[in-house]
Amino acid sequence: MRAILTTIGQDKVGIIAGVSQYLAEHAVNILDVSQTIMEGNFTMMMLVDLPQETDFQSLTAKLNELGTKLGVEINIRNEEIYRAMHQL
Repeated sequence: MRAILTTIGQDKVGIIAGVSQYLAEHAVNILDVSQTIMEGNFTMMMLVDLPQETDFQSLTAKLNELGTKLGVEINIRNEEIYRAMHQL
């Protein structure tokens, strides 16, 4: 399954590394990434490919924990949600 992962928070060292390392450890492939700093706020959007056996709810909870640890907000949503919104 493909998903969109967003990360937002005050810019500081280690955000990209922390998120990328976690994803690699859980066999989540990063397909595309865009990041920028907006007035001191770090913003990143990733298109990721999740292993078929991924428990999406568990992954969401663990990414929320990671976000707390890194001091950012991390959200992940199934790409199908965005695709369906644009077809309406």
